[in-house]
Amino acid sequence: MTVQTSGRPARLRGPALLWLDLTRVCQLECVHCLNSSGPQGRHGSMSREQWQQVLTDAAAGGTSMVQMFGGEPSLHPDFPILVEYALALGLEVEVYTNLVHVTDRLWTLYRAPGLRLATSYYGARPDDHNAVTRRPSHARTRANIVKALASGVPLRAGVIDTGIPGAAESAREELERLGVRDVRIDRVRAAGRGAGAPHAGGLCGRCGQGRAAVGPDGDVTPCPFASGLVAGNVRAGDSLAAILSSGVLAQSAAAVQGGGDDDDDDDDDDPDEECSPGFPGSSCTPRN
Repeated sequence: MTVQTSGRPARLRGPALLWLDLTRVCQLECVHCLNSSGPQGRHGSMSREQWQQVLTDAAAGGTSMVQMFGGEPSLHPDFPILVEYALALGLEVEVYTNLVHVTDRLWTLYRAPGLRLATSYYGARPDDHNAVTRRPSHARTRANIVKALASGVPLRAGVIDTGIPGAAESAREELERLGVRDVRIDRVRAAGRGAGAPHAGGLCGRCGQGRAAVGPDGDVTPCPFASGLVAGNVRAGDSLAAILSSGVLAQSAAAVQGGGDDDDDDDDDDPDEECSPGFPGSSCTPRN
């Protein structure tokens, strides 16, 4: 793919990890979804060209990895094009997908160098998993986890403990038996449909520390869980680079830093460092 590089901004210290929240459309309706995605969701108002400009700005600013999520990112009509564009820019791409429906075209895409998958699993028992997704999704997700591993596609999994006795631990054990090497367990976070969950946790306090998110309507925030802390909008005339350089994002992040509920003294910007709830525990959340 040929990438247009004209008009790039001057090199800027951008986030090491950038979340692209592509859509609110999802086949599932997870009980804890941070942005209330589901079958009745919409893709938002960002055009393909606007998403591509965000990726161009991110790469020019030093971002090393983007994660595409939603909703179910593969349901966005421009998803394959945006993945290929990001890879052509030299960005590492992680796709957070529910693995409910993977076409042959998507399997070809997922085998591309520089791309990895993340998914969610809520219990070894189908009833436990399906109680969280509110759809009969367990069999398909499990089968596609197995297929991804057999195909050599890098895959990690997030488990969210939604309070079903034993479900989270059984999910972790089964994933490890299947061969998933990276399995992380988190609790429900107080956002979206998870806001009213018993014992829901809040933000971790690392928002904006080497990370930023762009939503389906162009809002730039320090974290997908901090959707109310809008630093700017890439559809409103400002580029991602301009928003990042304005200092507003840092000011927004400062509103939650130090007030998080997780013990984490690591303040570097390594995109692979745990950022709980930054690494999502479902197709509806960012990395878990």
